[in-house]
Amino acid sequence: MRSDKGLKNMKLTIHNFNHELKHPFTISRWTYTHTKSMVVELSKDGVKGFGEATHNPYYPNTDIEFMMKRLNVLEEVIAENAHLAPEQFWIVMNEHLHDCPFALCALDEAFHDLHARAQNKTLSEAWGLDIRSDIPQCYTLSIDDYDIMINRMKEKPWAIYKIKLGTDNDIDMVEALRQHTDARFWADVNCAWQLDDAFRKSRELKKLGVELLEQPLPVSQWEEMDEMFHKSSIPLIADESCKVIGDITKCVGKFHGVNIKVMKCGGLTPAKEMIKEARKHQLKVMVGCMAESTVGISAIAHLASLIDYADMDGQHFIKNDPATGVLVKNQEIVFPESTGSGVYLL
Repeated sequence: MRSDKGLKNMKLTIHNFNHELKHPFTISRWTYTHTKSMVVELSKDGVKGFGEATHNPYYPNTDIEFMMKRLNVLEEVIAENAHLAPEQFWIVMNEHLHDCPFALCALDEAFHDLHARAQNKTLSEAWGLDIRSDIPQCYTLSIDDYDIMINRMKEKPWAIYKIKLGTDNDIDMVEALRQHTDARFWADVNCAWQLDDAFRKSRELKKLGVELLEQPLPVSQWEEMDEMFHKSSIPLIADESCKVIGDITKCVGKFHGVNIKVMKCGGLTPAKEMIKEARKHQLKVMVGCMAESTVGISAIAHLASLIDYADMDGQHFIKNDPATGVLVKNQEIVFPESTGSGVYLL
């Protein structure tokens, strides 16, 4: 399904995709076999830019049809502000979409892409950044039978695996995986633990070579995270606890770093500001994904020179990826020889 709207030399096209996953993907909250996404295409004077938002039921206002409607009613506002720089454009659009950050993200990515291509520059060049292709990055192992997870590692021999946790047998799971690889391990709990278990499990995971522990406790448990921070055996990374720039200071003294996801905060524009804010507080920075296709991954890959860790493996889980662009490989990001984010729809 697609919806085309054009005004004042700016055309908005919204593509609606239903992506089939190569394998069922399970975290502590649920299992899914498909992901729905919306790709925003902005075109002006023969130049196109692309951005993406996915549906995620954990976050409000991410239904694809809802987001498409929100953008379509803003067609005139989008066109009237096409002359602005991306940062100013985001400020205007945030007034209309502050309660719908995933849609705002797709629009912001597309506008940054369009703006860079109009200058015949890559996104990194337009931001005055260097290309970085060697960022530490992971391939995610979702919760499954041990044999299946071990086979996933054989299929994808990566230097770093992020292991989804949040079961009664977390330690047994990581022990089973460790018997089959010397790769680096990160762990992501998605809010599933309570404090007493978190202390015990973090000690055991440290022995198994887990280097980072992402969002061990529920978002509401700030006091517990303060205690966890001072006693944890492993550096702690905030995910669900860090959505927007105002959350950065809340994470100081609770986490050692933050996982910034552009859809949570509303796009590349606020993500860059969040990275700056995190650095002010000596926090490590990861950039993560929300099961994006190559469209979204290509946009966030241009942030690589600003961050410490990357979780940009979304494109590897999708059977019917709708685009070409940046390819994230084991220990390497391959940037295409094209401008903007590098994305082209198939």
